[in-house]
Amino acid sequence: MVDGTGIDTARVREEGLSVAILGAGAGGLCMAIRLRQAGISNFTIYEKADRVGGTWRDNTYPGAGCDVPSMLYSYSFEPKLDWSRRFAPQPEIEEYFEHVARKYRLYPHIQFDSEVRAARFDEATGLWHLEMKDGREVTANIVVSGVGQLNRPFTPDIPGLDEFEGIEFHSARWEHEHDLTGKTVAVIGNGASAIQFVPEIAKVVKDMTVFQRTPNWVVPKADRPYKEWEKKLYRAFPFVARLQRWLIWMTLERNFLAFTQGSFFGKLFEKASKKALEDAIADPELRKKLTPDYPAGCKRILLSNDWFPALARPNVHVDDHGVDRITKEGVVTKDGVEHKVDAIIFATGFEATRFLAPMDVTGRGGLDLNDAWAKGAEAHRGVALAGFPNFFMLYGPNTNLGHNSIIFMIECQVNYILQCIEAVKASHARYIDVKPEAMAEFNRELQEDMQSTVWAAGCSSWYKTEDGRVTNNWSSFTARYWWEMRQPDFDEYSLAGANA
Repeated sequence: MVDGTGIDTARVREEGLSVAILGAGAGGLCMAIRLRQAGISNFTIYEKADRVGGTWRDNTYPGAGCDVPSMLYSYSFEPKLDWSRRFAPQPEIEEYFEHVARKYRLYPHIQFDSEVRAARFDEATGLWHLEMKDGREVTANIVVSGVGQLNRPFTPDIPGLDEFEGIEFHSARWEHEHDLTGKTVAVIGNGASAIQFVPEIAKVVKDMTVFQRTPNWVVPKADRPYKEWEKKLYRAFPFVARLQRWLIWMTLERNFLAFTQGSFFGKLFEKASKKALEDAIADPELRKKLTPDYPAGCKRILLSNDWFPALARPNVHVDDHGVDRITKEGVVTKDGVEHKVDAIIFATGFEATRFLAPMDVTGRGGLDLNDAWAKGAEAHRGVALAGFPNFFMLYGPNTNLGHNSIIFMIECQVNYILQCIEAVKASHARYIDVKPEAMAEFNRELQEDMQSTVWAAGCSSWYKTEDGRVTNNWSSFTARYWWEMRQPDFDEYSLAGANA
């Protein structure tokens, strides 16, 4: 039977609940695996690129790696027991996700080079219509977005950028064909990516200037290669690796205490950062430039053993006057000085507060997501959106962390979403939709809790919108998130067309 929308509803019912997963990164792959384990095989992963891996596929700059210990940066059900280092490098993490996709036979379910441009919900059929960039349209009962928060590089709109005649790219889209050896390079930005690639390219460039807006709190990174006997131990006794994993989780969980305003633990991070700065840099003026004037944690605390030593090199300079414009030959700072360079590398982060951009999402009654999020992105428990039935998010609003592993958070979300999907399936409902009052109350409490954290302090960061609303970070311990996400409270939801 074909209804008025042109959808063969009988075929949809016969084939069972269909799920569209957007993105083949850490979140999307985890969701797919859990669906299959739950006996739901009618799912498709739509991936805009040509490989799996998400952010670990895209960020291939020199020195790229994780700032979460390796043992905790893998799925709990698929631990990797032979990490090369305590903090894994990018190629190894990308290979891990490729291994997972192969092992769990996900490749037949992935459509590569398939970017979703728009998603529209049809309330009559309970189906989502997905419009692909290439013009195709597909339908699904359930949509799970795994695009995350860090997938759209942000390049500031600096006057004159189009005039620059040299090499120019963003660190998240590194152009490896350009050899920087012997070149004069400008790095605009000094965040989490810059502290990894600057020490690497500093070894080969002729001269480099890092254009810094605000300094960061940078603490030593307890990194080292794993010894062969350690790898053999973990392989022979996997429970030892699991114990190590939980010890790391508990240690990192304690670090949340550093993110409360006036925290003693925050002062310890500041002390460690200042000591590392003093040990590496003798120049008092440079030390002053690199010392933050805001509490540790207000911006992301960074881990590095070679950032400060790299900035102390004679061929590396730090300029904090602010970028005014770009010319065909270089960068002009607000003090009027032109810095002539061969290449400009933007280390300016991502459009982190625009969670689903540039995709257009339309829910019940023609509700546009841009209108729903006019005052800043929010969701119910980071995963569900009132007015957008059967639509879920992984690594959505207010689920980012400053102290622990996002893989842990993703697994909590996948478990929660899977139970919502099973509720729809078991009740034969057209859709499930979180009640607006439940979502509003959750976010009211969350933002109230947020006021006691350093993220609500005066500094600007990618954690929050221009008007100061924190839209990215979770406001408490990950243990609390796990507890709240163990199972959905279905009193917070409406099931439309469910059997009595």
